[in-house]
Formats: sequence, C-alpha cells, structure tokens
Amino acid sequence: MFLKTQTNQNIENYTSALKAIGAFSNLFSSSDKPFIQYRVAENAFCKAFSADNLARADVAYDAIINGCGIGIKTFVLSGSSKIEKVAEFNSRSSELRILKGLDLARKLADFRNERIEFADRVYNTQNRVYHIIGRDKFLIKVFEIPYDLIDKDSIEILDETKSSLKFKDALNEYNFNFSKSVLMKRFIIPKECIEIAVEILEEPINVLLNLTQPGSGKEADFENQKQLQNTIGLLTDEELIPFVDYVILPLYSPEAKKKLKEPIVPVKSQLNQWNAGGRKRDPGEVYISIPSKIRNNAPDFFPEKDVIFNLRIPNGKILSAKVCQDGSKALMTNPNKAMADWMLRDVLMLKENELLTYDKLRKTGYDSVKITKSTNDDYFIDFTKLDEYESFIEKVSENQDGQFKLSL
Repeated sequence: MFLKTQTNQNIENYTSALKAIGAFSNLFSSSDKPFIQYRVAENAFCKAFSADNLARADVAYDAIINGCGIGIKTFVLSGSSKIEKVAEFNSRSSELRILKGLDLARKLADFRNERIEFADRVYNTQNRVYHIIGRDKFLIKVFEIPYDLIDKDSIEILDETKSSLKFKDALNEYNFNFSKSVLMKRFIIPKECIEIAVEILEEPINVLLNLTQPGSGKEADFENQKQLQNTIGLLTDEELIPFVDYVILPLYSPEAKKKLKEPIVPVKSQLNQWNAGGRKRDPGEVYISIPSKIRNNAPDFFPEKDVIFNLRIPNGKILSAKVCQDGSKALMTNPNKAMADWMLRDVLMLKENELLTYDKLRKTGYDSVKITKSTNDDYFIDFTKLDEYESFIEKVSENQDGQFKLSL
C-alpha cells in the first residue's frame, strides 16, 4: 500500500491539511460530516506526497508517484461499505445496450480492464491503489484498498433488473446502471485506517477575513497560521482556458467523421504517415494533425513553425517537438520516430508497419490528445476520451471581453 511507504512527516502534513480543509466545511455545507471537494482532495494529496497530479488528464488515475497509480476518492461513509462510481461508459453505451447478464458483465470487465491497462502503459505504472478519504460525523477516515482489475473468469451475477446489473468477481462487487452507463464498486471500509478528528468552524468566513488582515491583532483558532494559509490555497482550483491554456487534437480525421458519419484514421497520413507513397519511409514517420479550427482559434498557442519546444509525455519523459508542414498543420517530434515509439508501440501496442485504425482507438476509449501549455517552451500531452475533440470545438468560453467567438 502507498501510505506504508511514506514518512511520518509526510503523513502528518497530509492529515493536517485534511483537518484544516475539513474545518472550513461550513463554507459549502451545513452537514456535521466534513466536506472535501474531490479536486481539493487530489491537490492536498499531491502537495503532501510530491505526486504528479493528473487533473489535466482523463485517465484511470488521479495521481502518479514512484510508478504507482493512485485513484483518489472522497465520499460520505455509511455503515461498513459504500457503493461508489468507478467508471462511465457513455461512449460505449450502444455496445452495452444489446447485452444482458453474464455477457454484459464480461464486456464491462473488458472495458474497465482496458482503461486501467491503458493507463498503466501510458504512465508506466507497476502497481495501483485506491486512496480513500471517508467522511463521517466530525471525522475523516483515510484508508487504502487494492485497485483491482475485474477477474472475468470468476464473475457471478448477483441480480439483474430493468435498471441495473449486480455482479461480483473473486475480489469485489459491482453494480452497473443501465440508463447512466455507470459502473459502481463496493468499497469495504477496513478496520485499520487513519482517523482525523475535525472541528468544523461555525464562522469560517471570519477566519478568512482575519487571514487577509495581517497586523490586526486577531488570530485564527489554529496553532500555525502560516500552515493554515497554505491549506486555504488548496480550496481553490484554477481552471484552464480552452484555446489559451490547452487544445484538443484528434488522432483521426474530423472531416471524414462528419462526411461519412464514421471516424477513420487516414491510412496514408497523420499517425499512418509511414504508409504514404512517393518514397521509402521509416515505420516511425508520423505526426499529429493540427486542424484548421484549432489553428484559427488558437493562433498563438504553439510556437512558430519549426521552433523546437519540450513536449512532456505522461511517463515523465520529455520529447523534442515542433509544428511543421505548410500552415503549421502538423505536430511532430525530433527524432520523428520518438512519437511513434511512445504512442504507437508502447501505448497502442502496434507493430512496425501495422496500420492504426479507429477501431483500435475506440477499444482504448481514447481518440484524441490534450496539449496543455505550461510555458512558451514547455507543453504536456495527455490522451482524452472519445468524442472529446468535437466537444472541445463546441465549447464557448469567455475572453477578456466576456465573449469568445469560435471561427468555423
């Protein structure tokens, strides 16, 4: 388990942060059970243990540290166990809708396991764990349980109704909701856990006001005011601005998807550029297309054509990258095969000279990438779920004038 590998000081810093955050629950809720928003929980965890925060990515894990994938969940406790959502399959609902009983449970296992194993390949993880922040009456319980694949061979159906399917394997119990295409898992609360008593402030706004008035002579009800100020910083979650801080690039042809009503990966360009004619090509010759809608609406997002920048892939390695071709319509790495070695070989597990198809992308659950800009020289690349590119293009956000106009 992850916590057993951490120092007492790191754990103390983490529990102190959770205690302080929980004390401000009345900012959001009148319940006697501490309120900790899920993104705040992730921020607190990553800050305390120096983990890589995966908030910008839509993957099976919320954090990565030392080759361990961490799924961070926070929920209200009730009894000895709790059913909580672990996956959504909206994009695969048409495939699931025609199945029932054991066939449905096994297909869900395939989808669930593929998503986890995909994340393992992307982030090069060797193990995984669920880190749970359970909230009870004036109390937080922190515990960890295994992050298991579903064992298809041991699946048993427990109950099936018009609205849901309950099943279990040798390790866990699951519940699938038909209408929402949501898979739930029963989390068993262990006897051994870290318990954090939380004193919820009656007037948290007054404490915040005191913190913004240094030298007023007023003191907050905490032993270390500086620590509290650091903790308050975890209550905010800076949102990235589309077309300014990040863009979504499709790994298929949006034009073909619109025309044919079925997405395809071009067989002689983009990630199959190695298959183009005209000359002998290296099997690692690939690029990611930058569609005109992205170039028109985010003209300053990437550096100018042929200007080198750092592209950090999810496993932490940094590739040398640039935009190229006429109109800066392609994202490539240098050497060119570095992109193919990572994306096609390590992640998508394609052999050399094997075509990438959309069916292959569909099976992984991802068909686009998210490029996040850190500085003018540093960018991140992460995979994004099916149909995310179209959703991104439809986004309407605000610029400094309060309006965002998308060029079509």
